[in-house]
Amino acid sequence: MNRFILSVLFYAYLPSVFAAPVSEAPGVAVKNVGFQDVLQWGLALIFVLAIFGVFVWSLRKLSGLPVSGEAKMRVLGGLSLGMREKVVLLEVGNKQMVLGVTPGRIDALLVLDGEDRLVNDRGEPGGPSVFSQKLMQAMERRGNG
Repeated sequence: MNRFILSVLFYAYLPSVFAAPVSEAPGVAVKNVGFQDVLQWGLALIFVLAIFGVFVWSLRKLSGLPVSGEAKMRVLGGLSLGMREKVVLLEVGNKQMVLGVTPGRIDALLVLDGEDRLVNDRGEPGGPSVFSQKLMQAMERRGNG
């Protein structure tokens, strides 16, 4: 198979080695490239790039739309524990999850539901105080337990 490919390439290249240059060939008219040709090529290029830009713009717009109109998952907060480790508070539906995030894996540390949730439903201004109260309660329980 390789020998066949090499022979095809050799025989395809061989005539071009011995062919006369275009300017010396009799009866061949050489067309000069004019301003109209360059203008036509430039307009065609601008048209193709515009179509590409519209396509990319539409993909961004369509992929950014939420399916039901409201996000089902959001990040409520995070805390960096080191150069590459984090603890993240994530809300999924009615549940809140405390996740440990490292470069190699993500572990669910705690799942909170109902009254045990750390932050109120929509992160209203009362949210941080509720969070601090819940955190203090959790720390007191750990100290007593």
